[in-house]
Amino acid sequence: LGLHNCGFWRPKSLLDMAGFTLSFNSHHRKTHQDSRALWKHEAVQKYLETLSKEYQQVSHLLNADSINDLEQRTLRKRWTDLSPIAAAFQEIKEAEREVEELEAMCRDLDSRDEKQLLELALEEKETLDKKINVMCRKLFQLLVPKGKYDGSHVILEVTAGRTTGGDICQQFTKEMFEMYQNYADYKCWTFDIVNYTPAEIGGLHHAAAHISGDDVYRHLKYEGGTHRVQRIPETGLSSRMQRIHTGTMSVIVLPQPEEVEVKVDPKDLRIDTFRAKGAGGQHVNKTDSAVRIVHLPTGLVVECQQERSQLLNKEIALRTLRAKLYQQVLEKQLSQEQSSRKLQLGTRAQSERIRTYNFTQDRVTDHRISYDARNIKEILSGKEALDKLINRLLEFAEIEAVTEYLENLQALEGGGS
Repeated sequence: LGLHNCGFWRPKSLLDMAGFTLSFNSHHRKTHQDSRALWKHEAVQKYLETLSKEYQQVSHLLNADSINDLEQRTLRKRWTDLSPIAAAFQEIKEAEREVEELEAMCRDLDSRDEKQLLELALEEKETLDKKINVMCRKLFQLLVPKGKYDGSHVILEVTAGRTTGGDICQQFTKEMFEMYQNYADYKCWTFDIVNYTPAEIGGLHHAAAHISGDDVYRHLKYEGGTHRVQRIPETGLSSRMQRIHTGTMSVIVLPQPEEVEVKVDPKDLRIDTFRAKGAGGQHVNKTDSAVRIVHLPTGLVVECQQERSQLLNKEIALRTLRAKLYQQVLEKQLSQEQSSRKLQLGTRAQSERIRTYNFTQDRVTDHRISYDARNIKEILSGKEALDKLINRLLEFAEIEAVTEYLENLQALEGGGS
């Protein structure tokens, strides 16, 4: 079509993410902590100018009479991909020009009579700055393709870690599970408890839930890993001595695409029934309604005790087992993708922690992006504060993806020159 020789035509997706791994700890780019900072980078401006020129050329070619149907379809698809990016790019450029004009105006407004006008100009500039920040974030969201499983439902598991003395791990695991339950409610998702194994003193050993809704995996995929808690226990000798205990719990997030089809041979299953241990009314500990399924070839074990009916529990357990078996397929495809069960679970060692909840300092720290949030109660309530933290992670991931792509692009161009 003549575009390739001009250096504009890239028939692939805008960012080829097939081999991209979000490695928070390996190379934290402190110079690009937000979308606005990355927008100002010379390489980003050059790349966006290239896409904008390509959009203009594709638009011109679409109006030509000489192209055939196949070329028309190919160009139309590319035009559809580039159109919102080119529009956002021009919109941000226009907003920045307005900011420059306001800044020039502010430099000239220094007399007392013009004080009110100056305040209005500064207020408008602040509004434009906020608008540009939002537009930059949206632009990079357009550049980064949606992950293959971002729209999927998930199975979320929480498991208490180990600590020397006290029951803070089990208590913290319960608080975390309730946090995700509240977050699901905040996002208008459906939260169905699959398994719930309480601890003796009011905490939680292990629990699992099926969460369905819009873009569930996209929002929860970076929650998987080891979470550390530091607090003074509310009861016992440590509470009287005001001694801080440290414990951990792990979160696993498994995507569950709707099209999952995993065949399970009944001969490969051992199905046991037992009495439910969790909250569930009068039937608890009176009927063997809970179901445990062991997949003999892999050793995978799933349990379900949420329903009164043994048949329903078996059905839910089988669905969970299929999701876990499918996860093994995903791991081969995604290699070290963050959704990998092995990567998320690790050894549950504190050195592998992704986040620390320090109750004595009322601070939550996400170690992957060096981000601190105050007010632990707000985070654990599973509402706006948690959503803000999760969106900060998503923004960082987008910035990492764009930065890595541009670095690879520059390396290729350098090698070819």
